[in-house]
Amino acid sequence: MNRLRAGYCKMVNPYNRRVIRVSLLPEDVDGIVFWTKNIGPFIRYLPEVRELGFSFIVQHTINSYPRDLEQAVVDAPRAVEQLRQVGEIFGPRVNVWRYDTIINSSLTPREFHIETFGRLAKALEGVTDEVVISFAHFYAKTQRNMQRAAAEHGFAWSDPSDEWKRSLAGDLAALASAQGIQLTVCSQPQFIVPGCVEARCVDARRLTDVRGKPVRACLKGNREECGCFESRDIGEYDTCPHGCVYCYAVHNQELAKTRYKQHDPFGESLFPLPAEASQGVESSLQLDLFTSRASGS
Repeated sequence: MNRLRAGYCKMVNPYNRRVIRVSLLPEDVDGIVFWTKNIGPFIRYLPEVRELGFSFIVQHTINSYPRDLEQAVVDAPRAVEQLRQVGEIFGPRVNVWRYDTIINSSLTPREFHIETFGRLAKALEGVTDEVVISFAHFYAKTQRNMQRAAAEHGFAWSDPSDEWKRSLAGDLAALASAQGIQLTVCSQPQFIVPGCVEARCVDARRLTDVRGKPVRACLKGNREECGCFESRDIGEYDTCPHGCVYCYAVHNQELAKTRYKQHDPFGESLFPLPAEASQGVESSLQLDLFTSRASGS
């Protein structure tokens, strides 16, 4: 909130380590997409976000996974209630439920996903009209974290076949549809089966509906196969303390906890910028649309 009030924030370009200054002035921002697993602490600020002139969408992940996979995520019933509060204040079009990343393990087999997703879909009927799914990408760092957790907690996991994933996507789409919710698939077109459509997590069409006037942005995802509209992600790697072992954005959980503790609410960035990065050339960016990944702190 202090960065919105100040009208800018700073972040480090992950590729060249340059410090980037991003404008957060209302005239430079068409909308904000908040990514979170715990919107609760931020709900009281959302009216001010709107009063400052910003339209926004809340992309809220609710998986209800066991603690062995998600160490510090808010309980699912509480998260559902939080999302319900947001919908009651700002309308259900503001809310997008995320059921991702989908993990196949002895803790979360196919039957777990069918039962859990169905239960959550019923609880979120009328709260949202979209649920986004994706299946885990097992990068080297993700595999290491999964293997470490599996050894510590005694569970098994695997990356199932594409056919397994397509079959599950179809079943989840039917469960969602029964509650008036459209299932969308994020950046994995190979798993779009009947009943599913491509996800646009940064969605100018939804922001247009929320804002009440057109948001003009081009389709330009942040990576190949991403269906999003053009945006600026102002998040940072290794800053979230939720402890999800499947997360691609946290390489080192201890570093994430350290940076979380180092956060200064009056600072210009999520955590103190490294000395080598702070020497970089600052560039001012003015963008039509940006996204904010929030840990809910």
